Amino acid sequence: MNRLASLSKLDRTAWILMLVHVMATVFASMAFATILSGPPPAWMQQEPNKTIYEIGWKVSGPSVVCLGFLAALLHAIGRFGKTRALKMFAYASIVSLSAELLGTSTGYPFGGYSYTNLLGYRIAELVPFPIPISWTFMLYCSLAMVGLLAKADDSNGGRWRWALYAGIVLSAWDVAMDPAMVVTTHWYWHEPGFFYGMPLTNWLGWIGTGAVVARVMLQYVAPSEIASRLSGSAFPLVLYGVNGIMATTICVTHGFTWAWAGGIVAMGIPLVLSLRAAARIRAKNAGTGAGAAAFAG
Repeated sequence: MNRLASLSKLDRTAWILMLVHVMATVFASMAFATILSGPPPAWMQQEPNKTIYEIGWKVSGPSVVCLGFLAALLHAIGRFGKTRALKMFAYASIVSLSAELLGTSTGYPFGGYSYTNLLGYRIAELVPFPIPISWTFMLYCSLAMVGLLAKADDSNGGRWRWALYAGIVLSAWDVAMDPAMVVTTHWYWHEPGFFYGMPLTNWLGWIGTGAVVARVMLQYVAPSEIASRLSGSAFPLVLYGVNGIMATTICVTHGFTWAWAGGIVAMGIPLVLSLRAAARIRAKNAGTGAGAAAFAG
């Protein structure tokens, strides 16, 4: 709490929003592991419990995503200024939405799939509005980890390499999330795939789309700025890791061993490597106080 109090007002607000995002994610994960793992119990089918449940089911998913997005946006504003952060997040969300609209309309580049109504209002009756902004804030976290693991290079080629790395880090999130969201009927595939219903094209689509969206973000904030102003913060690592909890819990509940184990390994590798890199930075800066302070916010 003392460390939180030492942050700027903007960073404190970002952390508070993220902590609410964490609590909502943990609560939803517990619900999926218990009362939502099978038919609703009798007490939930009685009023007013039934109405509360139906409202909660409709608003919880979008709310959790919006909290994560707003927290990341405020954090980015504190690092890169209002104008650049807003452009970075807005254009990334627009490109993500475009990719999702293309995917749900044509099946490219992910494969044939459709969303249900569980994630809120669907743009053009195809893509729920939380989907593109979830791409954006998770890529923000992914780029922060790339800044700890790769050499900063502000050339066009360097930005594309960073974007590809970020797309790969982002795609680790989908290992457990896709099976979890399909089994909970948030979306469905039009034909069965090889990994709990997911087609191979989805992996390629995620990495490719993630790279393109990350490159858009890097147009407004260079790799050297990511490395110096963002990668020293614990915030994106926590936000990235927390977003694997719900999917992993759902996969464990449904016995999807390869999905939950694979998801933990896939997301755990960049997280562990990033934490080790951050520890080396703190050790290098020991005595000046710069490393510890930077990694707090």
